[in-house]
Amino acid sequence: MPSARCGSPGSSTRSASSAAGRRWIGPGIRRTIWDTPPDLADRKSTPQRLPDAVREAVDRTLEATRESAQTTRSRAQEAVDELVRGAEAGAGAVRERVGKAIDERRPVTTDDLREIRSELRAISRRLDAIEKRLPARRGSASRSKK
Repeated sequence: MPSARCGSPGSSTRSASSAAGRRWIGPGIRRTIWDTPPDLADRKSTPQRLPDAVREAVDRTLEATRESAQTTRSRAQEAVDELVRGAEAGAGAVRERVGKAIDERRPVTTDDLREIRSELRAISRRLDAIEKRLPARRGSASRSKK
């Protein structure tokens, strides 16, 4: 029957203190990972320069990201402004066309009729004056006046 893998549960499992379990600690070392030597336990975990270097790297990254974000924001704002200008121009043109269409379909008012009648009278007077200046045609009747 094959044995189970190191570290897995089961009756035929090898323990962590087996030859395979000690092999990852290093050859010839006969202690476990929990037996830390006192000089390693008292040592500072990181030198002082390392946090400063990490802090500087984070600061540089944040600065680069902020500049990129500001550039992206300004480009997006310019694009939106251009879209708004185009939409406003289009809205103005549509407003003008709708206004003309409404004016064309609006019913005639009495003021409109008065204006048309006065223009028609003026045209009639001008036509009469032109006809008086023309030589009379033979056999044609002159225009009757109303």
